[in-house]
Amino acid sequence: QVQLVESGGGLVQAGGSLRLSCVGSGRTFSSFPMGWFRQAPGKEREFVASISRTSGRTAYADSVKGRFTISRDGADNTVYLQMNSLQAEDTAIYYCAVGKFWPFVQTRTADYWGQGTQVTVSS
Repeated sequence: QVQLVESGGGLVQAGGSLRLSCVGSGRTFSSFPMGWFRQAPGKEREFVASISRTSGRTAYADSVKGRFTISRDGADNTVYLQMNSLQAEDTAIYYCAVGKFWPFVQTRTADYWGQGTQVTVSS
């Protein structure tokens, strides 16, 4: 079974930065894409960013493009989300996920989910 553990969330003022990490363990899944999704209270879970772990290609939601950067480590079992210029509307629970195929931009094509980490941006 695959396990995903997120970390790095917290409380930050508007304009600040946070770096989220997602560490995968369990059976090998190095050929599958990974991504970040977020869910704010009263809203559906939405796509944030993803990365192909074979080609290195990336995808971003329009709302975060230019502010957030997704990356991977050398072993390809850990992904990061560097979040800069944070705004109040970025407040949400952020989830790491493993996808079935590339491109990975929809929740319905996720195979595994982490437990989530809370990001709160104060204005």
